[in-house]
Amino acid sequence: MNEIEIIQYAINNIQKGGAIHVEWKELNDDSTIDGELLLHLNQHTIVLYAAIKKELRSLHLAKIEELDVTKNPFIIVAQRIFPKIKEELRKRNIAYLEANGNIFLNKDAIYLYIDGNPPIELKHKTTNRAFTKTGLKVIYQFLTKDCINSTYREIAEVTDTGIGTLNTIFNGLKEEGFILQLTKNELQIENKKKLLDKWVLEYEKRLKPTLAIGTFRFLNKDDYYNWKDIPLKKGKTIWGGEPAGDLLTNYLRPEELTLYTNEERSELMKNYRLVPDLEGNIKVFKPFWKDEQENTNTVHPLLAYADLMNKGDRRCTETAQKIYDEYLQDQF
Repeated sequence: MNEIEIIQYAINNIQKGGAIHVEWKELNDDSTIDGELLLHLNQHTIVLYAAIKKELRSLHLAKIEELDVTKNPFIIVAQRIFPKIKEELRKRNIAYLEANGNIFLNKDAIYLYIDGNPPIELKHKTTNRAFTKTGLKVIYQFLTKDCINSTYREIAEVTDTGIGTLNTIFNGLKEEGFILQLTKNELQIENKKKLLDKWVLEYEKRLKPTLAIGTFRFLNKDDYYNWKDIPLKKGKTIWGGEPAGDLLTNYLRPEELTLYTNEERSELMKNYRLVPDLEGNIKVFKPFWKDEQENTNTVHPLLAYADLMNKGDRRCTETAQKIYDEYLQDQF
């Protein structure tokens, strides 16, 4: 479904009840928005600047919030918005409209909230060969170590990837304009920030779910509040997500703890007094990189940034931005 189809579906579905009439005006003089949405409700007309997205993810929330300020009054229109994202938009009082007619709007003494229409499922096009689970591991090395010009054998060794697979990944990155061939033997990463953004999005969707070890809670509740004092096994277990954000910026008080570990599940439970609990506030994942991090108790700032951006709530997004500004922006 393209942008025109998304807005047409949304208009048709929201008008089915008969109480709301909608008009759409395209705007071609502003690259940040796609048009104006006019909602006619009883004797009221609300004119909203609108941006259209096929799929809305946590990564997009910071930009949407910026548009909500600079293009006020604003509404985001999407084919489908996942419940967690809709909840976050409502918290920030940002208007949204889905292609199925679900809407949230709280402006100028008018409150609209429809959430009962079944979602229109997304049909994903075939993923570029570079953004498979294996490809994401390789791209991570390119982004963190700038090893694009290492030999295939060296890259294969670091990423535990077959040389034939590497050739497919390189070709996929070239197809999307992320690798430029400078000379016969020299490559350069292009559009590096765009590549980072895509990696963050695809990591959450394709790679991270395969790394999950489990969800836990501490046997002793006080350990949750004193998590910084827990002696992690060097070279085996490190903090990710919100704890890494706190340690890297001293800005965030974690609500959910994230660990990346090579320890066995039984060792993990014994060493840190963890109890399996689907409702627990400790998420544990396997590392996807090979190099040991003896001298740090956090994941690389890029991975901490990704974990936090994909959380989506304001406090995590702000912390992610601080990590980017302090640790990453000079590289991108």
